[in-house]
Amino acid sequence: MEERLLLEKKQDPSLKLFVVLSKAYRAILEQVEADIQSRGLNITDFAVLELLYHQGEQPLQKIGDKILLTSGSVTYVVDKLEKKGYLVRKPCVNDRRVTFACLTEQGTTLLKQIFPGHWKRIKEIMSGINEDEKEMAIDLLKRLGTNIREM
Repeated sequence: MEERLLLEKKQDPSLKLFVVLSKAYRAILEQVEADIQSRGLNITDFAVLELLYHQGEQPLQKIGDKILLTSGSVTYVVDKLEKKGYLVRKPCVNDRRVTFACLTEQGTTLLKQIFPGHWKRIKEIMSGINEDEKEMAIDLLKRLGTNIREM
């Protein structure tokens, strides 16, 4: 029984894929976090600012879904960024239950200053594979994620 399990494990690369993917993600995240911290922000603050910078104002309720934060964490981060003058809350005119987060001029200026360097660093981090391999990895990981969500 145990020998059969070992043979099956050797023939099935699923566990190895999981380990390699986890280690790669951890290594990438460490590099990205270090880059963002070198620019004076933490990864959560940057994620919220970057979302607003690229996608415009967002309902507070949707921010958590888009960057994987709990609603309590979104409130904390938005409070902090609002105190720093990087964003403001704006009530929805059509629905009093909805509040939007909007970048201020100061927040936009900050992102315009730091995003190009951050993007360059991401390109450096991902330079271990060529453009075709990146496209293939994107496709494969999307398929994997879609399959998992459908389970």
